[in-house]
Amino acid sequence: MKNKTFIENIEVYILQGPKEKRPYWVSHFVVPNANEILIKIKTNEGHEGFGMATSYTNISPIIEPFKNGIADEIIGEDPFCPEKIYNKIFKLTDTKKSSEKKWSREAIIRISSALDIACWDLIGKKNNIPLYKLFGGFRDKVPCYVTCAYYREGKDNIELKDEIQKLVSNGHKGFKGKVGGLTLKEDIKRMEIVRENIGPDNFLMIDVNRAWDLKTAIEGAKALEYLNPTWLEEPIRWEDDRRGLRELSKRTRIPLSGGESELTSYGCRSLLEENAIQILQFDCTMFGGFTHGKKLASICELNHVDVAPHHDCFIHASLVASSPAGRIVESFPDPERDPLQAELFENPHNISQGWLYLNDKPGLGLTISDDAFKKFAQLIYKN
Repeated sequence: MKNKTFIENIEVYILQGPKEKRPYWVSHFVVPNANEILIKIKTNEGHEGFGMATSYTNISPIIEPFKNGIADEIIGEDPFCPEKIYNKIFKLTDTKKSSEKKWSREAIIRISSALDIACWDLIGKKNNIPLYKLFGGFRDKVPCYVTCAYYREGKDNIELKDEIQKLVSNGHKGFKGKVGGLTLKEDIKRMEIVRENIGPDNFLMIDVNRAWDLKTAIEGAKALEYLNPTWLEEPIRWEDDRRGLRELSKRTRIPLSGGESELTSYGCRSLLEENAIQILQFDCTMFGGFTHGKKLASICELNHVDVAPHHDCFIHASLVASSPAGRIVESFPDPERDPLQAELFENPHNISQGWLYLNDKPGLGLTISDDAFKKFAQLIYKN
């Protein structure tokens, strides 16, 4: 009888960047430059993989479960059965054990996502095949845009113009600007500056980060249409966003996008069922991992909805490249805004002239830099 392969070792790290002197704001919150957990797994046979989970809130509750037993639910499991592991960990969200141990629902979901990505990375490495091929292999490069035009203390429109001109000179072809933090008139002027400086042929995406009520969103979409946005992202406040998105979609020609703020894949499915969006922006590092990311991509393909995941182009590139529904990935080339994209990997996928070219290396195709790890990582669990 063949020996069973199982997860024998787990290491969990926090990845955080230096405190910013001049933070980046969206419409109503500061965006951390780095706030993630990284999980490394290793089997009894020596196979390894890693995965990451992102948090925009205090990361302490997410790492807390590793201090009182959640690793025991993982050790001994077969990493070549990611569906089984994902379901086992995810279902802890509604158990007596999680209540007794004070494992929050969000923490379990984030952990299940990072662990799932680690399992898939391990599967790809063991079989010597890149994940984009393992998942379907539709293409080996994907369009890539840059998120920019954040609010910052003291930032005026002259600084905004300089920022956009620098990004254009660096070869970027897609640009996503932030609105919702100023008056509609002021934000429209800011997006006019972005469009004027990127030209008519490059892509302009506009992200509201759920700042507008429906009335303002209708007014804003109407005022922004002449700028020819590729999409309008999360334009409706959180409390009634699905109905609001559906109503807004009837009143604008701009495609609507969303999904990153959902807590689960089921929330993303509901957005599709409501016909609320035309572009889905789920985040495998926040919920679902690749196991549910693949499922959402398939649903999108069958429903003629594009996939444009939120955040982390190097993680999401494998999934976007695997499917005909995969449209584009999001990048953060400013090392002050996202030092992990700039430094975490020795061999990051190459971004050039609006495209991300995937490494033909197995698994995620990424090797963690020892120097960057020493700089950003803090070990919080090792068995």
